[in-house]
Amino acid sequence: MVFEVKCTDLAARIGKLTTPHGSFETPSFIPVIHPVKQQISPSFLKSLGFECIITNAYIAFKFYGEKAEKQGIHQIVNFDGPIMTDSGGYQVLEYGKVNVTPSIMAQFELDIGSDIPVPLDKPTGYGLPYNTAKSYVDETISNIDETIDIIRKNRADQNDDNSNDDILSSKGEIWTGTIQGAEHFDLVRYSASLLDKKGFSFFAIGSPVELMEAYEFSTLARLIEATKLSIPNKPIHLFGAGHPLTIPLAVALGCDTFDSASYILYAKANRYMSPSGTLRLEDLSYLPCCCPVCSYYSVKELIEEIPQTRIINLAKHNLYVLKQEMSAVKQSIYDGRLWEYVLQKARSHPKLMDAIHAIKNFEYIQQNTPVFKQKAIYLFEPIDQFRPELKNYRNMLIDNYKSPSNNILLLYPDQGIRPFYSSSVLQKLSSTFPDASICLYNPFFGLIPVEISDIYPTSHNIFTKHFDEYDPKSYTEFLKLLNSFLKNNTFKSIHIIANKFIKKLLPIIELPKETEVIIEDFIGYKLD
Repeated sequence: MVFEVKCTDLAARIGKLTTPHGSFETPSFIPVIHPVKQQISPSFLKSLGFECIITNAYIAFKFYGEKAEKQGIHQIVNFDGPIMTDSGGYQVLEYGKVNVTPSIMAQFELDIGSDIPVPLDKPTGYGLPYNTAKSYVDETISNIDETIDIIRKNRADQNDDNSNDDILSSKGEIWTGTIQGAEHFDLVRYSASLLDKKGFSFFAIGSPVELMEAYEFSTLARLIEATKLSIPNKPIHLFGAGHPLTIPLAVALGCDTFDSASYILYAKANRYMSPSGTLRLEDLSYLPCCCPVCSYYSVKELIEEIPQTRIINLAKHNLYVLKQEMSAVKQSIYDGRLWEYVLQKARSHPKLMDAIHAIKNFEYIQQNTPVFKQKAIYLFEPIDQFRPELKNYRNMLIDNYKSPSNNILLLYPDQGIRPFYSSSVLQKLSSTFPDASICLYNPFFGLIPVEISDIYPTSHNIFTKHFDEYDPKSYTEFLKLLNSFLKNNTFKSIHIIANKFIKKLLPIIELPKETEVIIEDFIGYKLD
């Protein structure tokens, strides 16, 4: 498998995944199409820019049989790009079982020429007792072993001693290792690690649909985290993710591809997608969109259409919204503004904001965030202190900063003057306190020594001046850094030019007991 990463931000990456029927860019929404009843044509999907589709191999097997093997799945669904195939896992989740074995489905997916085949798995679902979930995980692993045996038997030109990763990738198709376990995160880690050892290079997180339908976004975030910590670098698919609010969060956490039939299922229920969620068509007075469907119809006209026409048009609108969402997410990655974008989306629903608070301490998100960016970061409220750029900065400061020999520390409030290093304010401070080590204090950063106040991100940020409207104690990272900074450095004298933010924190700041501390009110402080 070839997966080329072009750009990263948070745990997201823009990449290119290569298959036997061409490459497609990730992150990518992969629309589900029915192999028999196609209400939206694959040609329309391709015209919108969807480069890969997913269809159900189990339904194709039951309906077409040997005809599918002769024609191939690309001819059956009339799509010449990459096709992913689900082998019946969704039917297992819905109906409990399917009348086919993993071996038969593996052979069928090979015969029809699937680009990204999925072994027949046993979806865990959500809310199962631990032992039941574990039995489903074990059954999925057993099915995958059976699938690998079939793949090996089809590689007549392969030596029996070849490793699984050679077998799984030797003909170009990308076999998918499906990870089960749901909210039982130790099972998720076990499943992911075991499939990684078996040689898979592409993975899918199974059974998250019920989590997303229940808006359990915090649990979904932890599910993705458990997967990413087990397989940090390989591409990951998230089954059933087709909501415009779910996708940005999942991308930020490191998922690369998604599939769903939501666009048509929502349309059948008269549900109208928007960037901030879904609305019922009958509750709308206007169509807040400029896609061809919304530009042509009024709400009344669309409601009065015959049902089949209304469903098709609503489905097309929903696809436009999903395509727009993917483009907005990718642009945010290129701009280095994915954090801001995800926070904007999170304000559409309280449970999404709960997920943001759940992920703020996910350390793996820091690893893919660039050390330097082309644009300034925006800082609005206490949650922004957990941005990975700021966490990386604070770690660097604690690990590397040692106080100069003058042993005098001056703390001065950051007023947003950029670049501070060459400002007249710094010149006046240096003249007034010629022997002091000068640090700006900022509720988001913590401390900024003037020696590094011209580097990213200390000189490349814009923050609200109304941060003190929040409880200062909510800036926990500020306190943690300041206390650690004072503990790790020895100062004979500390001079604090105090604004009302730091005044409220003084009782809980761990000032050295044997150090002279001078506090001066910022409001009455005169540089001249």
